[in-house]
Amino acid sequence: MEANLRWTAVTALAPIAWGTTYYVTHRYLPADYPLYGAAIRALPAGVLLLLARRKLPYGKWWWQALVLGALNMGAFFALIYLAAQTLPTSIASTIMATSPVMLMLFAWAAMSERPRATHLAGAGIGVAGVCLMLLTGPVAVDARGVLASVSAMVMSSFGYVLAKKWSSDIDVFSLTSWQLIAGGLILLPAAVLVEGAPPALDASATLAFGYVTVVATALAFAAWFAGLRHLSAGTVGLVGLLNPVTGVLLGTAVAGETLSVQQVSGLVLVFAGVLLGQPIMTRVLAITRARASAVTRFGS
Repeated sequence: MEANLRWTAVTALAPIAWGTTYYVTHRYLPADYPLYGAAIRALPAGVLLLLARRKLPYGKWWWQALVLGALNMGAFFALIYLAAQTLPTSIASTIMATSPVMLMLFAWAAMSERPRATHLAGAGIGVAGVCLMLLTGPVAVDARGVLASVSAMVMSSFGYVLAKKWSSDIDVFSLTSWQLIAGGLILLPAAVLVEGAPPALDASATLAFGYVTVVATALAFAAWFAGLRHLSAGTVGLVGLLNPVTGVLLGTAVAGETLSVQQVSGLVLVFAGVLLGQPIMTRVLAITRARASAVTRFGS
């Protein structure tokens, strides 16, 4: 039980860090360069982790790293960058908040990891909380951004399940570094062909890329894949709901906004959904049902 709680805490570092990237990308990084933005994010982070572990791919991992890098890093980063530049944070975060359900479905199909009732209930409560928290009024919606967000959510959910299925014998730092480097190498020629010369970066953009690369990519993805190794896909997916929560709280702290009653209610629902999907809650509910059954039998 303590081990599960520890890995849940480690996993939570990832969505909390990711929750800051929408704001950082929209506020400080150059617009109209999603491919370069994704490549600059992925490659340095991958090299950093590779230097820390000093282990190259071998055998089947050359093509598996390429597949995972394309799904989880390359295409995902480019699509998220595009979504952050074309959609309000509330819409982008809400779309990504549906990823726990998608992650559970892919895990069920690929690994026969049947979602528990508590996971499904937690996902439903959490997504409802995100919608209540973010969808507070009419906002302009760019169809390109919606398509980018949905595509990123589906591709990354499938990629995370593949990573969980394939990586039992690989340390987390190597697994993460190989994917990041593969994704970055896929993105780089595409960026040159589509976007031409790389964008000019001022001091703010350079610092922002440094933060996104080291904290929100290298460390965050290492924590995320560690969680996928030690926890069920359903549990990890629900922890991911902390992503939009972080975005809202960051906006409140930075912009000096106040949370409405509706947003506070949404936050409570999100945390309830995350908590309901944790292994400890499954055990508590099982014990409660067993005791209720015993009382019923004794009373009869």
